[in-house]
Amino acid sequence: MQETRPFVPWDLMNRFMIDAFKGYGVPEKDAVICADVLLESDRRGIESHGCNRFKPIYIDRIKKGTLLPVTELEIVKETPTTVVMDAHDGMGMVASHRMMKMLIEKAKQYGMAGGAIRNSTHYGIAGYWTTMASKEGLVGITGTNARPSIAPTFGVENMMGTNPLTFSLPTDEEFPFCLDCATSIVQRGRVEYYAREGKPTPAGTVISDTGEALTDSAEILERLVDGTAALTPLGGIGEELAGYKGYGYAAVVEILSAALSGGEFMKALSGVSGDGKPQMYHLGHFFFVVDPDAFVGREVFRKTAGDICRALRASKKAPGESRIYTAGEKEYDIWQFRKDRGVPVGEGVRKDILAIRDELGLPYHFPFE
Repeated sequence: MQETRPFVPWDLMNRFMIDAFKGYGVPEKDAVICADVLLESDRRGIESHGCNRFKPIYIDRIKKGTLLPVTELEIVKETPTTVVMDAHDGMGMVASHRMMKMLIEKAKQYGMAGGAIRNSTHYGIAGYWTTMASKEGLVGITGTNARPSIAPTFGVENMMGTNPLTFSLPTDEEFPFCLDCATSIVQRGRVEYYAREGKPTPAGTVISDTGEALTDSAEILERLVDGTAALTPLGGIGEELAGYKGYGYAAVVEILSAALSGGEFMKALSGVSGDGKPQMYHLGHFFFVVDPDAFVGREVFRKTAGDICRALRASKKAPGESRIYTAGEKEYDIWQFRKDRGVPVGEGVRKDILAIRDELGLPYHFPFE
């Protein structure tokens, strides 16, 4: 595994991000959660949702007023196995952490639990929340809607978010089976990453409002906002490669995120008002936790899941391929490589870090300076 970017030690980056969040009004206990969620993305190599998004998605939105630094959580409805929560436009990561803590406790007592949050904001990588469950030997499932980005099959208008549908399943190995991916071929965060690094977006993943493929990452970001471009769902354009499957799963996530929480959906999540002014995003998330002890037992589940993963990795490989992976394995390998080195930071992230430090007057010095 090769890496040419400079590394910043994990503890240094963690302390800096906590202090930066605090500097913009996030309470310390909440800042600790938010920093850990972002850094977990980089630990897993999901850089589209890590330090890369610290400034543009969180700090800039707090400064713009479309994300409230203090999260006032309201339990709208609660039963022994369910929770509906209103985040009141606060930190989505803080609301989701509270939700998962509640659902894990309920699932351990009753076997299953489910919850939904409305009026929320970006909650980081979905796999963070499902992994909270798998670390306890439980099954975790979550999804979230987002700013309109995906066009439906046979359409060119961005109607739904990249809407991840995410699962973490405990195994008897060092890492869970964790499937954490968007229902589009490429997610908006990846396009943001490409733009920051000056790279094109792969052809066929974004379609213009006239049906043309777009690859200029900076242009794509602008056109996603003004509605003249859309991401294609998993499978791609049309029916030939079964793009309708990705479209269908994106719609499932959109419906569950909004209908279970009583929240907003699709165009109402754009973050832009009818007169073109910034407004709150009002996102929705849903979560389910299942305790295998209510079925065959946690150890039996873990071994069966592990056996399936090992059998898949041991199956016959395609010519020229040396390895078959199961979901979560590559992320585990990346963590083994990075854990003693730190988080790699590209030029764009380095500029953001220094700008935030200088604006807040924080006493930090980084290895890349």
